[in-house]
Amino acid sequence: MTDIPQPGIRKLLSPRYWPSWIGFGLLRLIALLPYPAGLVVGRMLGQLLHLLPLPTRQIARINIDLCFPELPEKERTRILRDHFISLGISLVETAYSWWGTGKKVMNRYRIEGLEHLQEAKSKGNGVILLNAHFTTLELGGCLIGKHTRLAAMYRDQKNLLADRIMFQGRSKNADIVIHRNDIRSLLKALKDDYAVWYAPDQNYAGSNHAFVPFFGIPAATNTATARIAKTSGAAVVPFLQYRDDNNNYHLVIEPALKDFPGDDLVAATARINQVIEAQIRQAPAQYLWVHRRFKNRPEGVDPVYPGQKT
Repeated sequence: MTDIPQPGIRKLLSPRYWPSWIGFGLLRLIALLPYPAGLVVGRMLGQLLHLLPLPTRQIARINIDLCFPELPEKERTRILRDHFISLGISLVETAYSWWGTGKKVMNRYRIEGLEHLQEAKSKGNGVILLNAHFTTLELGGCLIGKHTRLAAMYRDQKNLLADRIMFQGRSKNADIVIHRNDIRSLLKALKDDYAVWYAPDQNYAGSNHAFVPFFGIPAATNTATARIAKTSGAAVVPFLQYRDDNNNYHLVIEPALKDFPGDDLVAATARINQVIEAQIRQAPAQYLWVHRRFKNRPEGVDPVYPGQKT
């Protein structure tokens, strides 16, 4: 298990972290609210985010336009608005996940396909629980952790206070937390029959990347899912969490991918993107569109985001 980040308290009390202390303090207070009140607060925060001229709004708009060119502009605009509302709600969901007990939503969720996870685990090689960066990510991890031995992946945050709080939040909801670069611990967790909560859908330009289609657009994608599955023999089980129109939560576990990864790791990585695309289409506004998914481009292909160099 990755050791918890431990920056000195004096460092975290530096004025540069005061806005972060205030923000996380407010989230901690929001965690005390009953769910209906928290939902109202989340919606208000999301509506405010949507109105502000933030760079992330332009990024989200570009992503949605690129991925859903077949939709009328009015529909893409609605997805953008609903996405920022979901972002606001996700702050409340994260607060419940990290500082609550999940009890506020325990009667608001259902899990489908748990038998697929149990069948995959019965093979004895562990499970890669294939997830994507939806706004409901933290709450989904909190809830699925109640049904299986869970290993959560973790990446460093530039803000040291956010780094520490996020690590502690995920540690509360998972049995072990593994740094994304700690492949040895990840393989050990699979060998010990954990379900490793893994989301490989963000832009990646490291040495083991491949440009594979994501909504028909070449996207720099980590081939790690295929490589880890090949090395460990672990089953890859797609997992989706989303909030419906009645503000109830659905955890959907699909059957393990058959004949995965095979001999062609690039083709296997493209297959992963296809699975994630299908999940996104079930709840398009709840995917994390503010991420620059197409930041890295194939050689000679123009950038899609403002301010990027060719």
